[in-house]
This record gives sequence, C-alpha cells and structure tokens, in this order.
Amino acid sequence: MSTFILQLVIKQWDKSQQTEQHAKARAALPDSYALSREKAFYAFDQRCIIDQQGDDIMGDRLSYSQPDSDTLQVDCFQLSLSNKTLKFTGLEEFNLPACLLGSLEEKNIQYSYTWRKRVYQGGFHYWLYEEVTLNAAFVASVDENVFVNINRE
Repeated sequence: MSTFILQLVIKQWDKSQQTEQHAKARAALPDSYALSREKAFYAFDQRCIIDQQGDDIMGDRLSYSQPDSDTLQVDCFQLSLSNKTLKFTGLEEFNLPACLLGSLEEKNIQYSYTWRKRVYQGGFHYWLYEEVTLNAAFVASVDENVFVNINRE
C-alpha cells in the first residue's frame, strides 16, 4: 500500500533574533531531515506519515484534520487522496495566495513560506516569526531517507 509522507520543518524566532548573524544561522539549518522514529507518526487511517522537525516554541504548532473523506489538511496544506495533489491553502493576511503545488505521483514536492503571528506568553505579547518548509512524497514503501539529498526541480 502506498503512503503519503509529509515532513514539516519549522524555524521559529522572535524580534531579538533578527540580526544578520541569526539569519545566517537559520539559513545554515537543513530544510529536510531523515524521518524521525521518535517524532513521525501515522495519521488518517495509516494513509499518511507526518513528521515535524525543528522548532515548536509554544508546544502545539502542528495542526491536522480530515475535512472530508478525500482531503487531508496539515497546517496550510491540503492533500487530495484521490488525485494525489498538494495545495497550499494560503495566508491572506500575509499576501500569500492559495496555489496548487503539484502532483505527488510525478515528484516529491518542497514548499516554504514565512510569516509571523502574535503570541501571548508569560504576561507579554510578541511576534513569533516562522519559516515553514513542507517536504511531501507519495511512496510505495517507506524509506526514512526519502527527503535526504533528493533531487528537487
């Protein structure tokens, strides 16, 4: 049975970490990893593996649901089970429009976006900035290195 694999790589920082030095350090971090045996889990009746890597300052970063029998929603991404396509659902407040990213039958897909959200923690409000990278694949057999050193178009 073929499996969808979705890996979200999340880099988070606050206003105090916006220097050139911090930006270079974030840029040096990988945008894909081997699947984590500790973090990756099956979802949606064993049809999908979800692997979250990187930061999770608030501890509840990853959201996922199944709006209907054909659609998986993970963060800002929708996966169609029947036609194996991946769509970015957009972030209107940041001028990031929805778009079809492509078919997972044809290739692995990588997509990144950057945004910020207002956070209240420890009695203070602040901006939490994020760069989110999604690596997605549809595979006949699971290989923990599916996203390591892949050839991206």
